[in-house]
Amino acid sequence: MFLKFQNHIISRFPFLEDKKLFLAVSGGLDSMVLLHLLQQLPFEIAVLHCNFQLRGLESFGDQSFIQNYCDQNEIPVFTTQFDTQAFAKDYKLSTQVAARELRYSWFYELLETEKFDYILTAHHADDNLETFIINLTRGTGLDGLTGIPEQNDKIIRPLLPFSRDEILNYAEENNIEWREDSSNASNKYLRNKIRHDLVPMLKQINPNFLNAFQKTQSYLQESKEMVEDASIMIYQQVAKEVGAAIHFDLYQLQKLPNYKSYLYQWLNEFGFLAWNDIYDLVDGQSGKQVFSEEFRLLKNRNTLILSPLSEEDEKDEYYINKEDQDVNFPLKLRLCQVDDITLDSNKAIFVDAEKIQFPLVLRKWNEGDVFHPFGMNGKSKKVSKLFKDEKLSLIEKEKTWILCSDNQIVWVIGIRQDERFKIENTTNKILKIELQ
Repeated sequence: MFLKFQNHIISRFPFLEDKKLFLAVSGGLDSMVLLHLLQQLPFEIAVLHCNFQLRGLESFGDQSFIQNYCDQNEIPVFTTQFDTQAFAKDYKLSTQVAARELRYSWFYELLETEKFDYILTAHHADDNLETFIINLTRGTGLDGLTGIPEQNDKIIRPLLPFSRDEILNYAEENNIEWREDSSNASNKYLRNKIRHDLVPMLKQINPNFLNAFQKTQSYLQESKEMVEDASIMIYQQVAKEVGAAIHFDLYQLQKLPNYKSYLYQWLNEFGFLAWNDIYDLVDGQSGKQVFSEEFRLLKNRNTLILSPLSEEDEKDEYYINKEDQDVNFPLKLRLCQVDDITLDSNKAIFVDAEKIQFPLVLRKWNEGDVFHPFGMNGKSKKVSKLFKDEKLSLIEKEKTWILCSDNQIVWVIGIRQDERFKIENTTNKILKIELQ
């Protein structure tokens, strides 16, 4: 097994040469074999061990076992203890999910503080099979069926090609000691039920089942890569990135024979869960939205707009004093007196300075706001009607700011000036207000 492992490292992970490696070691069979294998290769290694305090004295026995092993073999070791049950209760998580979050948070913290490069874990082929079955029973797409990735960011799993039987044989041949986790014998957890009952039955039906499964997974991985390639090509035809938002052209999208699959492929990484609601947006009314924790998908006429939810804690109003020439937040504005009016632009307005009362107020628009659009001879108009005429999306409306003088709108910024503050023949001072 050692030669097979060595060749696997050289062929699949050549970038590990001269890198500093952490090994996540529980004290169980798999991680102790991985540690033994890595000791024989020219890597700089250190051991990480988490005591989750879930099995009483047994958990502290694991910690002592690993500490003693590392001391005897002169291997640096980092250990920590977690009150996993309290963490799970506080954050309303299952014990397993809580342990995973605590473990990997600590791992990544040590990567940074200790200047190590990667973390190796001892997941193997049987773990991969169990994960596949768990995902299959819960309902999953290709991501769930392709199993545990051999590399995920800084996490590397070099034992994935090896079965539990291979690992056990290697441990017995090399007199490797390990600790048995008593919780692995219980069928309380779904993974243990699959490990103890279902997998042995599958291997009884086909003694080469694990090899057959690994071939199937490689085919699924190839299919997944083809899907991802097609998704990128279609994305370039359908999507347009506008600032922090992505606009999906519904005309182009609905030409696709299976546009729902493409939407899922593009949007699943943004945390959406209400997929039927998302699919309904395609034929839904303009203005309808679906939210994830950090993103929003909006139907705006013939476009779906994906945008991040604003994290800005914006005040209701910002004040601009007479002496202020440059405003940097929440917008960049410049105010200055000029002698002449240049060509009109929606990025700047020219107003009669004597009609303006300071401080000016900068705020978001409110439902019911009314102003007198420049060029309409004093007729009033609702700002909401202006937005409709300009065909602004809900997101664009929410980002629009209003500049006011004494509760009167001077400028719907970037869109239209108010008639009441325009330059006239009697104007003595011209104030230019420009959006930078």
